[in-house]
Amino acid sequence: MNLTGQQVLPVTQAEAWAALNDTAMLQAAVPGCEAITATGEHSFEVLMAVSVGPVKAKFKGKLQLSDLNPPQSYRLSFEGSGGAAGHGKGSAEVTLQALAPRETQLAYTVTASVGGKLAQIGSRLVDAAAQKLAEDFFARFRTALLQRHPAAADPAPTEPATAAPGPSPLPSPGLFARLLAWLRRLAG
Repeated sequence: MNLTGQQVLPVTQAEAWAALNDTAMLQAAVPGCEAITATGEHSFEVLMAVSVGPVKAKFKGKLQLSDLNPPQSYRLSFEGSGGAAGHGKGSAEVTLQALAPRETQLAYTVTASVGGKLAQIGSRLVDAAAQKLAEDFFARFRTALLQRHPAAADPAPTEPATAAPGPSPLPSPGLFARLLAWLRRLAG
């Protein structure tokens, strides 16, 4: 599965970077996320409840941030297992670009794959679940940003995430946020 998208965030580039690296904020924004625990420098364990069609499970996963270029970009690698429900792994590229004094464009590209029951339900259902997870994540993330930075004005509408056709790969925040969103969809 491939998922790409862009979001305009109502904060500065530095504020967006800080929020994307705030595990409490990410945990609250990722649907189904029960815990994000640091396990080392730039590495985390994630526990999420995911539901994709008829498949429901708790997924335990690992996230690793690399190629950090604060406050502009990073790479997120992830893998997770939901027991009999299946497993997934992939990576995400996340970039931030200042558009205006209080607007930052977040762009992401996620490449992921799934196995087990998740792969058996079909790529269309998995892709649709991943897209919904991304939409839900960014709606919650935007709300959290506006609460944290109330002076932020709501920017122009954002472009929705689009799933590219292809084999059944899977998610992190291309960026940490995107990966978490993907894991939540798997678990929720």
